[in-house]
Amino acid sequence: MEAIKSIFDFLTGLGSPVMLPIVIFILSLILGQKLSRAFISSLTVGVGFIGLGLVINLLFQALGPATDALVKSTGLQLNSLDVGWGVAAAIAFGTAVGSLVFIVALGVNLIMLLLNWTKTLNVDMWNYWHYAFTGSLVYLVSGGNLLLGLIAAAIHAAVALLIADWVAKDVQGFFKLPGISIPQGWAITSVPIIKIFNWIVEKIPGLRDVYWDSETLQKRLGIFGQPIIMGAILGLLFGILAYGINPAGMTFNEVLGKVLMLAVQMAAVMLLIPRIIAIFMEGLTPVSEAARTFMQKRFAGREFYVGLDSAILIGHPITIATGILLIPITLLLAAILPGNTTLPAADLAATAFFVCMVPPLTRGNFFRSVLYGILIMTMVLYISSAFAPLLTQIARDIGYAIPQGAVQITGLSGGNWIAWVLTTITRLIFGR
Repeated sequence: MEAIKSIFDFLTGLGSPVMLPIVIFILSLILGQKLSRAFISSLTVGVGFIGLGLVINLLFQALGPATDALVKSTGLQLNSLDVGWGVAAAIAFGTAVGSLVFIVALGVNLIMLLLNWTKTLNVDMWNYWHYAFTGSLVYLVSGGNLLLGLIAAAIHAAVALLIADWVAKDVQGFFKLPGISIPQGWAITSVPIIKIFNWIVEKIPGLRDVYWDSETLQKRLGIFGQPIIMGAILGLLFGILAYGINPAGMTFNEVLGKVLMLAVQMAAVMLLIPRIIAIFMEGLTPVSEAARTFMQKRFAGREFYVGLDSAILIGHPITIATGILLIPITLLLAAILPGNTTLPAADLAATAFFVCMVPPLTRGNFFRSVLYGILIMTMVLYISSAFAPLLTQIARDIGYAIPQGAVQITGLSGGNWIAWVLTTITRLIFGR
């Protein structure tokens, strides 16, 4: 068992730009692709991940300092500090459940594939931390019952695969990415919420007719509706909000420089990410075609999807625009929601990840993306507040140092309903 875990640790330690091409290469050969074509396809996917990582890092590096400045300027005093997904993942992997989650999640995936219960092979191993997070919480509230913790992680992994299959066609059609699905963390937990809100909105006259997509915005706003200009405007407005209202000792020239730089950086993100996604299409299309042929010959036409990180969905202009708008909105929600204890911080710059599934499920509707985003972030704040005591206890148990000034720690990225439901059921059973 320890040897298997060591293999997984080594593979995931390689990082997605290296590990994913290896997986795609092996998969392509199994599916019957020629060696040369398999190599080129897998390497192209790796190059796509390199480019995507560079631009997403640019997004975070641009929004991170601006978000920190905005949080400080609000003067919010809440006792559960959002320490970010990286810390939450490290804490989740640090428990007994986390040490075994790779074996459990991959085992569940393979069994479901063999039984035809899923079409997705989830190669997004880095995001198995969501399953480890759920299992670790159940492990804690059950009084250290390892079996229950592993079962909870397995249930989360299974639900992720089922939801990924459910909306795979929507994702593939909207983003023009054949043969993929998204079983990643918050992307899949947002899907039922979006579906429910869609059902409700469709029954409200007037509201159901509001449809603002990229093409509509470009027609109505002209040059200002183009993604690159929209990114610059949103960056400019957010920069003014973050740095201009409360400059915190900065000179006018310093504020102006930061605001203008943020505007150019957001314009760059809007322009570059869709072009990088085209590289993914180039690498994944041959794999998708090979998978379709393979399944038709051997499994009576069964479909097969490669499960990837939701990072490949972030590049749509509607998603980025919604993510930027949700940063100040989430801070406002944190301030006014009764009972919320979460101070958004480290995960706040990544709000686009929480709403990346809205555009494909609403045909790119900007209005619904913002509306649903507000409702989603409300739920995230409440669930992350509820998890703060548990996450803080786990962190202390594994020796993580709580940041100075924070009473408790939490993570917006951990605020998903699957973890909450399984943890709540366990609490009711064990009376904790």
